[in-house]
Amino acid sequence: MYACSPKWSNDWISINDLKSILSQLSDKILPSPYGVHRVGINYGLHFTGGEPFLNYPLLLQAVKIAKDYGIPSIFVETNSYWCIDPERTVEKLGELKDSGLDGILVSINPFIVEYVPFERIENNISSSLKFFGYNTIIYQYEFYRQFKETNLKGLLRFEDYLKIHGLRGLEWVELIPMGRTCYKLRNIFPKYPAKIFFKENCRENLLREWHTHVDNYGNYMTGYCGGISLGDARKLDQLLEEGVDLDEKPILDILINKNLGELYKLAVREFDYKEREDGYISKCDLCLDIRRCIALKTKEYQELSPREYYTHLL
Repeated sequence: MYACSPKWSNDWISINDLKSILSQLSDKILPSPYGVHRVGINYGLHFTGGEPFLNYPLLLQAVKIAKDYGIPSIFVETNSYWCIDPERTVEKLGELKDSGLDGILVSINPFIVEYVPFERIENNISSSLKFFGYNTIIYQYEFYRQFKETNLKGLLRFEDYLKIHGLRGLEWVELIPMGRTCYKLRNIFPKYPAKIFFKENCRENLLREWHTHVDNYGNYMTGYCGGISLGDARKLDQLLEEGVDLDEKPILDILINKNLGELYKLAVREFDYKEREDGYISKCDLCLDIRRCIALKTKEYQELSPREYYTHLL
């Protein structure tokens, strides 16, 4: 969804920005309905990336800052690449828990096990269960079950996953057709001409109040819409008080108040956008392909941020 890649610049969020953003978020984050020290995917605060354990000292500081601000239900998402040595795994989890971390989300899917040996994921799960108990989220558990059932060892290419499980292996899991998925996995989805999505807009996605993200550049994003910034989260209080000036963000205006047909017309007229011959897998696919065309040709639209997102999709 967010075009993560080793090719990105290592622009880690600064401690000052962390403090600024978390201080303004501290009274706005809902805890898990089961308590301030329980975690849930759509509750509390989660640190993610990319992969947050790539900069473990920064992650440790971020947890401490969040704890100092009294933020509830703090957890971290990870792909477990770092869980090579069981003793070091336990040491890091212990340090994080002592610093205020309430739980952990262990990511597991066919795309992670292309690069992270399954044994590391199992090491993380077993260690996390000892530290965090019910606050250990295995996401997604269906993939974990599939890999255990086939006695997976080491790595597994996605092509080989499909040979073993077929497309049916993906039927009962959440595979959101947006971001890099639109380019790399388009062959596993049905496709439709652009006009099928012309009357749709993104109002509900962009104005939703739950599961929002802030990236390392300070961009405030609602939902999962990578590459669309509603504003600077370092000025969140001001943003909430004054609102988003849609006159200064015309693409946002189109996506909220108009429809994808209008965005398509703009892209064709101003940026020579060409409709994809093989069609689109979702409205997000059409929206993203148009935005990518625009972002690679002009820096005019500040809401198309961060720019690196558009250069690392393929």
